[in-house]
Amino acid sequence: MKKTILSVLIIGLCITTFAQSDKYAPAMKKNISMIDSVMQKGNGKELANNFERIADAEKTQWLPYYYAAYCNVMSAFMEKDKTKVDAIADKAEELITKAETILGKENSETAIIKSMIASAHMMVDPQARWMQYGQASSENIEKAKELDPANPRAVYLEGQAKFYTPESFGGGKVVAIPLFEKALAMFDTFKPESEFHPAWGKNATQYFLAQANK
Repeated sequence: MKKTILSVLIIGLCITTFAQSDKYAPAMKKNISMIDSVMQKGNGKELANNFERIADAEKTQWLPYYYAAYCNVMSAFMEKDKTKVDAIADKAEELITKAETILGKENSETAIIKSMIASAHMMVDPQARWMQYGQASSENIEKAKELDPANPRAVYLEGQAKFYTPESFGGGKVVAIPLFEKALAMFDTFKPESEFHPAWGKNATQYFLAQANK
């Protein structure tokens, strides 16, 4: 009798796991395909919640938490009310920490998100926060490059940082242009590990390069 009950429990667990995995792929495809359009409309928080629900259901997948963090930090950049930015960035940090916990380590993509989170905090008050968050953002970009030298998003973020840094502090459009050009060339050869792994950044790089060349 005990063996029968145990067998039923094991079969039930297998069915439940399969059901979750069976739903994972279509849910990820649907939500990833929505990222660009949703961000343009400024509704990233809702999409972030979608990814977090996927992550909470799957429990062993780091990418849903990664995308939830990405959507939150992008929402932080687009938030006009500066008093709300820190809380949104903190939520992104909580989610990317969960992604790294599942991974068991930091990788290039999570380091990129952490750089973006630091930048979001800094933009609340650039003059007062530059020393703390500006340095954290730069350090995470360098870490992302070390962990994966072929990752174009790290070079794109480096170019973006230079684009917004005054010339008197070593930044400016002239310094940013070669980095954007390098990132674009890297995007042309970059291949994500899977259809769900990060592939964003090329359109943004093209945009900033056009702005830098004006």
